[in-house]
Amino acid sequence: MLDSIDLTSLAALNALLQESSVSGAARRLGLSTPAVSHALARLRQRFDDPLLVRAGRAMVLTPRAEQLRPLVSDAILAAERVFADKPDFAPERMKRELRVSATDYVLRMFGTRLDAVIRARAPGLELLFLPNASNDPELLRTGETDLTIGIYGDLPPELKTRKVITDRFVCVVRRGNPLVDAPLTLEQFVALEHIQVAPRGRRGGYVDELLAKQGLRRRVTRAVPFFSAALDLVANSDRILTISERIARLSAPELDLELHEPPLPLEPFALSLVWHPRFDADPGHAWLREQFLNLDAAPHTSARRSLSKTDPTGRR
Repeated sequence: MLDSIDLTSLAALNALLQESSVSGAARRLGLSTPAVSHALARLRQRFDDPLLVRAGRAMVLTPRAEQLRPLVSDAILAAERVFADKPDFAPERMKRELRVSATDYVLRMFGTRLDAVIRARAPGLELLFLPNASNDPELLRTGETDLTIGIYGDLPPELKTRKVITDRFVCVVRRGNPLVDAPLTLEQFVALEHIQVAPRGRRGGYVDELLAKQGLRRRVTRAVPFFSAALDLVANSDRILTISERIARLSAPELDLELHEPPLPLEPFALSLVWHPRFDADPGHAWLREQFLNLDAAPHTSARRSLSKTDPTGRR
């Protein structure tokens, strides 16, 4: 049945039922009287009912037409709502939950500022933060997460990305570590035991690849998924940690840490927002993306979006 129905026929039927006149329906539709007469003939055949019949000099609706009149009117109103301009978006009226995949680095560095903006401008928005996962792209595809923030290499071509936060690497040790001099040398760096941030639970990555090019390797004795745990471990040992500069500088005073320039040519890196294109035109999702994009006050212009060839999720 639906295949034989179109909006043009529905609009013609609505005009005829509202006007009870072919000429009146024609004026309402902006069509010629013969065109509306042809439409009425087709509708009579479709409904097997005359719909409009003459009563003296006027036309009146048949009982079947009277029955159809409110139904057709409601259908026209529903169709108009479908094709109407989308309503003005106001973040303060938003009532929804969005699920965001991110590391504790993102939450530590930007969570408080983001939270203040949302509480002030979109108090009805609830954010559920989840840890980054190796299958983040698939979770976006299936709708289990709505937005993810991380360091990614190759992604499925349909996913959308925007660079959102940049940073650079530094080396961190506890203040007074007897095994480290300033400046930190490559020999010291290799000789030390290392702590590694591995959000997806695998060792190796960018630093190890650069060392391998020089025929060197480091010994990672602790690999942890969280930045905060790695910083606590280095503060209470003689190990070394290669980590993002922003969180290192934020944590150094409270944990009594020293920062050193890495003895390797470690390039700045960028974290990207990634989302599925079904959210491109979603005003609430777009508003949240914009808030993330406003967070980076000091971007690095040459930041890399991918660090490690073997693991595009950015192990340190």
